[in-house]
Amino acid sequence: MSASDIDAEAKPPRSQSRFPGAVATLAIVTVLVWVAALFIPAGRYLTDLDGSPIPGTYERVPSPLDAGQMLQQLVLAPINGIYGLRNPDTEVVDTETVGRMFGQIGVIVFIMAIGAFISVSFATRALEVAVASLAHRLRDKGWLLIAAVMLLFSLLGSTMGFSVETLGFYALFIPLMAALGYDRMVTASMIILGALSGVMGATVNPFSIGVAAGEAGVSIGEGIGLRALLWVLLTTLSIGWVLRYAARVRRDPSSSLSGFGDEEEGSAAPPAQAEVLSGMQKAVLVITALAFGLMIFSVIPWSSVIDARPAPADYYASHEVKGAQPFWFELNWWFPQLAMLFVLASVGVGIVARMGEKQTVKLIAAGAADMMGPAMVVLLAGGVSAIMTNTQTLDTILYSMEQLVSGASAASFTTLTVLVNIPLAVLVPSSSGHGALAMPLLAPLADFAGVSRATTITAWIMGHGLALMFSPTSVVLVGGLAIAKVGYDKFLRFVWPLLLALFVVSAAIIGVMATLT
Repeated sequence: MSASDIDAEAKPPRSQSRFPGAVATLAIVTVLVWVAALFIPAGRYLTDLDGSPIPGTYERVPSPLDAGQMLQQLVLAPINGIYGLRNPDTEVVDTETVGRMFGQIGVIVFIMAIGAFISVSFATRALEVAVASLAHRLRDKGWLLIAAVMLLFSLLGSTMGFSVETLGFYALFIPLMAALGYDRMVTASMIILGALSGVMGATVNPFSIGVAAGEAGVSIGEGIGLRALLWVLLTTLSIGWVLRYAARVRRDPSSSLSGFGDEEEGSAAPPAQAEVLSGMQKAVLVITALAFGLMIFSVIPWSSVIDARPAPADYYASHEVKGAQPFWFELNWWFPQLAMLFVLASVGVGIVARMGEKQTVKLIAAGAADMMGPAMVVLLAGGVSAIMTNTQTLDTILYSMEQLVSGASAASFTTLTVLVNIPLAVLVPSSSGHGALAMPLLAPLADFAGVSRATTITAWIMGHGLALMFSPTSVVLVGGLAIAKVGYDKFLRFVWPLLLALFVVSAAIIGVMATLT
């Protein structure tokens, strides 16, 4: 028996949370959604030439699936969530058709590539030494780093939908924040709430506001003043909430809701004396900086941002902005290219560190394997959407939403718009897909309620963004928590007061605006 085994036996058993992990939680959600689909009648709207539902045309239809096929949907949901294709004619998602990628294989491969890069780069200790040095310099200004990172991610989320890309940053921030005396909850919430407060407070994001504006027939610039005000307020609230918790944890590590890095809970150590980086380690840091910098640069729709002509954009397929002529330097990369970027960066680190082929391959494989847990979370989230799509129950849910908001007063309409879009965003976490589904129905209803379509778009994105901060189908949330090793139940315990405050503030401001205009 080893010394570590003896120490483990000597320690008193720690209390374990009975809340299921991320994979089990999403498995339960998948089953519950499937059961609900058994009782929700199938239905559909007539659609226009762009495929948008036409208000007032909803009708019940016979269920497209028999009992055996319904059971098959449950069994194959994770597979459809990985690499299911959506047939443009039948709208059915499966793996034996010609169509458009619906599954999350791109995100999964990207996550595994990040895991490979983490494994290879950490083996050189370059990040460890650099983190210790940076932590030593920032030992009294950790709060400034948290605020700066959250503000940057929120700005990127507000202007160009930067959210899923944040999954690559946990490798950098988990060891740094632990060295500064902060736990994993601080790291996870800093990244998740930073990006998603920007997504919720979207200003000119072509992948959410652009799509919704296009469906509503208004300019993306209409209502930008209100959205900018909400972005400032929502981002400020989120930063303040995380800083409050971070200060408490640093002052009293025993109050942590999660662990500190790879240490035992409550045992975070102060930054050690900084080592001197070797030439090899400096080269690894250069490769790391170039990889992450290129990732950010490559996904920004520069022609849309610089020309100030944002328009509806395709988020998951082409990742291009409709009607915008790309600049010569635009890359328009997405998950396939980003995954290969980090695979090549891993190989580059292996070459610089003179690891040799066998050691480099071994580390890449080990790193990718470490990300199988987060990958399972992502594929299960995609499976939930596949079930709702194939059972043709999404239009029925849309119809219920249409009935609920019809005939409401201006202030009530905007509040209801926020509320009804929260569960819809749980089922359709893609802002582009959600906007294309909901806005063709909400826009004419807003006219009857005397609410401007621009204000309705703002109410819609508030509901969508708020849902992503707690939804078990939000890849940004559950994927990030899985990588950071933070329990979903612990995060909900941490974030629910903030979510309530975000809802109250946004609903109140939008309601007042709808009443006055």
